[in-house]
Amino acid sequence: MLNPVLLEIVEGTLASVEREVETAIARTSRSPMIRDAHDFRAGIHDARLRKLTGRSYSALVHPVVRDYPMAEMRPGDVYFHNDVYLSEGGIGHLPDLCVTVPVFHDGAVAAFVQAFGHHDDIGGACPGSMPSGARSVFEEGLMVPPIRLWDAGVPNEAALKIMTRNSRMPDSLAADLDAECSACLMGARRLGEVFARYGRGAVEECFDAIIDLTTQTFRREVLAKIPDGSYTWEDYAEHDGVDPPMLHRQRITVTKLPEDGGRLVIDFTGTGPQAKGPINHCGDYADGNFLKKWLAPVLRNLADSPERMAELDVNEGVVPLIEMRFPPPGTLLTPVFPAPTNARTFVILRLLGVLSGALAKAVDGRMPADQETIRYTGVYGTDADGLPYLMREVLGGGSGGRYYADGEDTIHVVPDSRNIPVEFAEARWPFRVEKLGLAVDSGGPGRFRGGLGYEKQIRMLRDAEFMSIADRSILACWGVKGGRAGRPFEVVIDPGGPAERVVDALADAEPVRAGEVIRIRTTGGGGWGDPLERPVDEVSRDLRWGKISVGGARGDYGVVFTGDRVVDPTATESLRAQMRAARGPEPFFDRGPGYARLSGGATSADCDWR
Repeated sequence: MLNPVLLEIVEGTLASVEREVETAIARTSRSPMIRDAHDFRAGIHDARLRKLTGRSYSALVHPVVRDYPMAEMRPGDVYFHNDVYLSEGGIGHLPDLCVTVPVFHDGAVAAFVQAFGHHDDIGGACPGSMPSGARSVFEEGLMVPPIRLWDAGVPNEAALKIMTRNSRMPDSLAADLDAECSACLMGARRLGEVFARYGRGAVEECFDAIIDLTTQTFRREVLAKIPDGSYTWEDYAEHDGVDPPMLHRQRITVTKLPEDGGRLVIDFTGTGPQAKGPINHCGDYADGNFLKKWLAPVLRNLADSPERMAELDVNEGVVPLIEMRFPPPGTLLTPVFPAPTNARTFVILRLLGVLSGALAKAVDGRMPADQETIRYTGVYGTDADGLPYLMREVLGGGSGGRYYADGEDTIHVVPDSRNIPVEFAEARWPFRVEKLGLAVDSGGPGRFRGGLGYEKQIRMLRDAEFMSIADRSILACWGVKGGRAGRPFEVVIDPGGPAERVVDALADAEPVRAGEVIRIRTTGGGGWGDPLERPVDEVSRDLRWGKISVGGARGDYGVVFTGDRVVDPTATESLRAQMRAARGPEPFFDRGPGYARLSGGATSADCDWR
């Protein structure tokens, strides 16, 4: 019988080692994207390549063992890769650099510690290695297939020279790689101590139990909530950086099968063709192993309570519960080399919402409304000393309203990621942050309001170039069960000034003059439920907290305030009655006005459930 005390020790140690690796990277790296924005992840895998930890997603070990058999690995080895097409689907774009370290016990590989993060620059056509108009992966930076970066503790200086020579930020890149390698080697030592103390057989029995428990828990507490049958939903990226704005379809049909106590088939048939620009994602590798673990957190919303949702980890235990079916090569999810991929976040983020929408049909809307919580913005130029600089950050947005609560404001889909602190930014780069707060009225109206996005205003002190890799500037985060869509992403330079101009959401080098302000407003999440059912006191509270305006309270919720912001109950009751009488049949999903603009008003009967 498995020792339950040992199981707790091993499970807690895995979580502790993963956290220690991430803490070491954050404290010793150099680039703002890694150290301050925390756009990196660690993961622990066993010798069968199974992900053991579940706090966050990670890359895969599969490409490393494919090219370097475990029997040939030695203590002190460090493996590296960032090649999207040779990563088995674990790496989405070239700036994500992945480090893998084997853990040894009695001379044999017993596990792996891995970290991958989004680095400032790995070469390519523009600073930051995310050219929005790229037509091939060759324009996006340096591709490195799996290599042995450290050989038995000795760094491969030639490979490091090649990588840093291709980067516009060589010192930061070298320091970040050193931090990641050292942190993973430290994590490997920690895990080696666990094997030495308890024995490989006993520890691997705990690994099996951790994964089996996840499988059983998801089958019993999550999949059991989904009625047998098929449910379809689709959503879209709105541009690819090359063609004019159009609907780039991502489509999912979820089929719940009763087999083996419950199993899901996720079929991507109907997903649109491979884009000319860089929004493609290589998902159809290793049987979709990465995408299974990427999408599975959405399923946690079906747990009995928010508290229980937070307790459910996503590790390799979810993999046997999901079957992926991909369309033939040549689609957004099955691109053919050398299709560009640097903005693949548009697709993989949208897939989270598409799966959520399909499940919402199955469970009568008891899923969150849509969210869009990643976009990259930044500026680059030269400072007062004539030295080049690059500032990039990953700004979050609002999550969708839920059947039991409002959405969260300004969150990020990557756990622990954050915006760059104002004090650090102003000390390092030639601009001032004049405002950083909530984007008022950005959350989708609903009985439960969508979360709000950011509003950030930056005043440039020197001429510079602005960059943006973002979606949802036309299409909005959809509302569900009568909730309204959130407000889309927007960047305006010199707002209210003589040179006011709206910047495309995909931009590599928008000129900004010294003294001009860049105003960034990120997306709000979709609303859940009828906005006219939202209690008046909650609307009044939102107004006091600065989350909605007087006009938003009236136009979105039918709540009328007097001049001193006191609710007028008679006028409110009358206005709400008029608004109910005036509206037609309510759609189950509300996509917002941008969808009609790009689709010409067309709908898909099996995907727009009304």
